[in-house]
Amino acid sequence: MRQCITPHERLAATLRFLATGMNFEELKFVTAISPQRLGVIIPETCLAILKNLRAYMMIPRTQEDWKAVAQEFEDKWNFPNCVGAVDGKHIRITPPCGSGSTFWNYKHFHSIVLMAIASANYEFICCEVGTNGRISDGGAIKTTEFYGDLISGNLNLPPPEPINGSLLAFPYVFLGDEAFALRPDFMKPFNVKSLNARRRIYNYRLSRARRTVENAFGILSNRFRILHTSINLDLRKIEIVVLTCCILHNFLRRNCASYISEEDVSDNSNNERMLTPLENNNGGNISNQAKLVREMYVDYFNEEGAVEWQNERVSS
Repeated sequence: MRQCITPHERLAATLRFLATGMNFEELKFVTAISPQRLGVIIPETCLAILKNLRAYMMIPRTQEDWKAVAQEFEDKWNFPNCVGAVDGKHIRITPPCGSGSTFWNYKHFHSIVLMAIASANYEFICCEVGTNGRISDGGAIKTTEFYGDLISGNLNLPPPEPINGSLLAFPYVFLGDEAFALRPDFMKPFNVKSLNARRRIYNYRLSRARRTVENAFGILSNRFRILHTSINLDLRKIEIVVLTCCILHNFLRRNCASYISEEDVSDNSNNERMLTPLENNNGGNISNQAKLVREMYVDYFNEEGAVEWQNERVSS
């Protein structure tokens, strides 16, 4: 029995576990470490990674920081006053004993939910994991600390202000898909049944900017194959493992030029299919203010904010 496992060996075993998705029985043959010790070493090492790399995933705290995020979305994706693209995915788990159907989701497997906000550069601004997969219809976001801060006004978002060529003051907004509820500070697409030519343009512009989070999830799941397995740890350790994958994604995005390929972020990428999405939410009451903000964006994208190639993309 080995008595001493060096820090280098601990890190190597942990990264191999995250990158390959090997279980502990498989991993023991390439690390010469027993499954029992791997079950202790890997969560400990993940905690150390989270502690030492925490600066690589921090939600903005000042209005100037939020404006910097928004400027990148406008420069790269032509969506002004956007402070992040939001999405959630199901992470497969082996359920705790006695949990019954608590974690059984609409796709018929056990899961917890990973909610994330992505920047214009495919990095995660914020990640929260742990909500049981049984919660559907976008309700998972309502359990997050991020959403609590959003509805209580504690995110310190900048006040509404005019965008290029418009006299109207637009709020700073997050972008989501059909799984989320429309709010004045959270835009989503129009339902296909209510589309007209102008709304199709809006949907296209929103979808184009929101692909940042879809692609971020796809890159994450391709690089960290543990996310393709049914993770067999206790819930707290699963949360630690998943968050470690997210923060390593940001670390590699900033420090490794070859981490993301053109194929990873192309318009034809199917990255978003690598992890199971949340169930759509087409119901619920929508405030008049939220509808007004969305129509303001419809007008902007079809008038002063139009780009020359959008009509061709929508009709193709």
